[in-house]
Amino acid sequence: MLTEKLERLKGLFAEMDRALIAYSGGIDSTLVAKIAWDVLGDRALAVTAVSPSLLTEDLEDARIQAATIGICHEEVETHEMTDPNYTSNPVNRCYFCKSELHDTLKPLALKRGYPYVVDGVNADDLRDYRPGIQAAKERGARSPLAEVGVTKIEVRQLAKELGLPWWDKPAQPCLSSRFPYGEEITVEKLQRVGRGERLLREMGWKNLRVRSQKDTARIELPPEEIKEFVLQVNLPQLVEEFQGFGFVYVTLDLEGYRSGKLNRVLPEEVLASR
Repeated sequence: MLTEKLERLKGLFAEMDRALIAYSGGIDSTLVAKIAWDVLGDRALAVTAVSPSLLTEDLEDARIQAATIGICHEEVETHEMTDPNYTSNPVNRCYFCKSELHDTLKPLALKRGYPYVVDGVNADDLRDYRPGIQAAKERGARSPLAEVGVTKIEVRQLAKELGLPWWDKPAQPCLSSRFPYGEEITVEKLQRVGRGERLLREMGWKNLRVRSQKDTARIELPPEEIKEFVLQVNLPQLVEEFQGFGFVYVTLDLEGYRSGKLNRVLPEEVLASR
């Protein structure tokens, strides 16, 4: 089954002949970049959008991964932070972010002779509330993983099978997803969240989120890791580090990490629109 999906993915890229990949450095877009390179070689181009939503360290990871794969990699600046529709953080914030991204990538692709812009959206993403997917579709972007029905788990399985060292890399959605809807997003807030998550990962905690609520950092870890975290971590030192990033208060979410937790406040009609 997985082998069949891989062959279908290769077939899609063969039909495209030339493709520009919206490449964030996450495992989904990295897998797409790898398969595109394997099929198209120099007729595939990976492009990373650089903005305050992307940590410098994560950009460096993306560069290293692209170089390891061998695919040509370029960077472009996006300016979603100048759009009040984005920074005011409405429930469809992601729509405006992806609009900016694809309004930047599509002209670049056409100028360079790439008829297709593809992204790393997978089949499971289609079942979540992701207004950005609509923005990408409106601008003609394609999602090979979703088209073939590749799930999140299968993304990692394929990445491992293809020898990507980052197959188990934790999911790292846009940093703006750490803020409750309606709370204004600023460069400073994005950076302090990113630094907090980077610090925790360097300490060995991989699957996590640092949610930001005004001046408070709320750390989410898998429920089974919470006790170990409390026992092992020097909590006063951690608080001091987070306060150095700009937070006033630091808390631990006792429920634990849940993807999409901030969507709980959305009314049923909004969730039904996905």
